[in-house]
Amino acid sequence: MEDLKNIKSVQSLLMLTYGLIPIVAGADKFCNLLTDWSQYLNPTLASMLPFSAATFMMIVGVIEIIAGLLVFFNPEKGAYLVCTWLVLIALSLIASGKYLDVAVRDLAMAIGAYSLAKLSGPKIAKD
Repeated sequence: MEDLKNIKSVQSLLMLTYGLIPIVAGADKFCNLLTDWSQYLNPTLASMLPFSAATFMMIVGVIEIIAGLLVFFNPEKGAYLVCTWLVLIALSLIASGKYLDVAVRDLAMAIGAYSLAKLSGPKIAKD
């Protein structure tokens, strides 16, 4: 029983983390209080966009807010979405050859999101 309580506690902490952080980071794409998010955009990708990097970052922000909300309403699916999103960000940073420290951090965070998804998935009944 204590193990189940610990698992639920960890799951709740991960859900708060992977729900709130994407929402906050997504909202910040509109005001750039935490950082200038467009600096993380791969220059090759930026050159292919039909609009400004700032507009792209606002679109990214909306996606991040949706992903964070999804974590609260459907933790398994939301966590898989956040995990995938973080891996894609990391791959883009690695491809640009810049901000490799952020790429490593995002990959570590993706593992945490994946862990939340696994904890939130269907439970196997014990015989």
